[in-house]
Amino acid sequence: MSQAVAHTPNQRLKPIQVGAVTIADPVILAPMSGVSDMPFRRLVKRHGAGLVVSEMIASEAMVRENRKTLHMTEHSPDEFPVSLQLAGCEPKVMAEAAKLNEDRGVQIIDINFGCPVKKVVNGHAGSALMRDEIHAAKILEATVAAVKIPVTLKMRMGWDHQNLNAPRLAKIAENCGIKMLTVHGRTRNQFYEGNADWAFIRKVKEVVGIPVIANGDIVDFAAVDRALAESGADGVMIGRGSYGRPWFLRQVIDYLKTGSIGAQPSLAAQRALLLEHM
Repeated sequence: MSQAVAHTPNQRLKPIQVGAVTIADPVILAPMSGVSDMPFRRLVKRHGAGLVVSEMIASEAMVRENRKTLHMTEHSPDEFPVSLQLAGCEPKVMAEAAKLNEDRGVQIIDINFGCPVKKVVNGHAGSALMRDEIHAAKILEATVAAVKIPVTLKMRMGWDHQNLNAPRLAKIAENCGIKMLTVHGRTRNQFYEGNADWAFIRKVKEVVGIPVIANGDIVDFAAVDRALAESGADGVMIGRGSYGRPWFLRQVIDYLKTGSIGAQPSLAAQRALLLEHM
């Protein structure tokens, strides 16, 4: 694990407000298809993550009450506050799916403008929406208007390096009523190649007044320090860094508060967690 950069404890992590929801420790589990299902989210949250976000849920399938999709939207009280991520390209359908999940007890709706997968993009959803700011705004407006709970947005820097429009879209999102932004420091065309550009996220932070969360390549404590320093973000979202380590987000929180890196669970404790997860 990389050497962490020294910092002053208690000055790197402050509570953020997302509508009526307070996130005391803005170290957030990323929405990851096939990974951040309810059993894994519960393990991560139990260890002390500030927020856990569901897998990406297709809004159209949710509205059709697809059995598999409804199973994916299941959540537990011990995840509170529950954040559920929706993807889709039709404003009315996104709005209806958001309202359905609000009625099912979700506290935050997150909108996906970041997924780079061809199947999603070819359906004019995910990061494809960063290429159509007018239509993107219609989705944001419709979803925000449909619910009383806060709506957040996850996106990338842009479609490619010739179209880095995240700052402009961030301002549109804020004007539409979005309460928090998460920016993955890559373009859609990068997929997960190369390195995340945390410094670019600062350009988003500078144009909005809502909380901004940095995402991408945050897999160790040195990356946490650099991501926060370069982006100026209000918190971090951790995806692949949590693989096999549901306790890692808690370690990050403690590190940012105290300056020290806590011990990993014993092998016996890790075995118990693995069996529980299974």
